[in-house]
Amino acid sequence: MALSEKLYELRKKDGLSQEQLAERLGVSRQAVSKWESGKAVPESDTLISISEYFNVSLDYLMKEDDSTISDPIVGTKNDQPSNNTGREKCILGTVACIGGIICLIIWGLISVLMPSTSDQIGGSSMITIDGNGIFLLICLVAIVAGAVLLLKSASNK
Repeated sequence: MALSEKLYELRKKDGLSQEQLAERLGVSRQAVSKWESGKAVPESDTLISISEYFNVSLDYLMKEDDSTISDPIVGTKNDQPSNNTGREKCILGTVACIGGIICLIIWGLISVLMPSTSDQIGGSSMITIDGNGIFLLICLVAIVAGAVLLLKSASNK
């Protein structure tokens, strides 16, 4: 499918007239008409605006062979995680892992250096697992959750 046909279909799908689309893109209605008739091609900055407006990729707009594309709305922000999301997962995973490890080290030091405090926390627990077990479980969950986030962010790269 050619760019002209894709523009026409996207515009019709959104229920816009050529004039309405032209207003949203900051161009003339005649320009939209020429694009849809195949007499002209939008400039690169206008193509980017079209891509962002309809939430489609530039590849979808520009490539004529779309046999591998089953849905015309590809490359959306929802379909492909942005680099920021991958970085955020990586940072969050690292913080969770390091936080869990630091908590385990602190708890180990408290248990060894101040056994009365460890016993007091263990005795104040309402759950049948003593306080030491709960804290250990929380630390391990933080470490595992962090590792999972790190692995997911690494696989998205």
